Amino acid sequence: MRKKLPEVRDVEFEQKIVDLARVTRVMAGGKRMRFRACVVIGNGEGKVGYGVAKGADVSISINKSVTQAKKRIMKVKIIDDTIPHEIKVKFKAARLMLKPAPAGTGVIAGGAVRTVMELAGIKNIVTKMIGSKNKINNVKATFLALSR
Repeated sequence: MRKKLPEVRDVEFEQKIVDLARVTRVMAGGKRMRFRACVVIGNGEGKVGYGVAKGADVSISINKSVTQAKKRIMKVKIIDDTIPHEIKVKFKAARLMLKPAPAGTGVIAGGAVRTVMELAGIKNIVTKMIGSKNKINNVKATFLALSR
């Protein structure tokens, strides 16, 4: 008899779609269409995760990526509503710089990085994306930076 796994307490996470794309695969009979969704989830109190998944329908791909994001949740260290120290990181062609900011500065970030910071609960930060404009790689670079 198998042991029953303890039920995971489902903390309510806010979710935002960072990227939604229609992707195709060329087969013998023509092109097969699918949808790719990149979703970031967070509770605004230091827990944040991301997921990228494909599905035949938009809603299927979003649900799959949310499920994947829940498995990839990480705790972000937040001190006085900002990060503890300056971080420079490179993921593929995406370079990222994160700097702590004094209270009242707000989230100075663009696109995908702003979404991650807001969902993580970081209220004061200055960021700069250098290099790639690829949203998924910028999200992955942000998570790499926050893990350091």
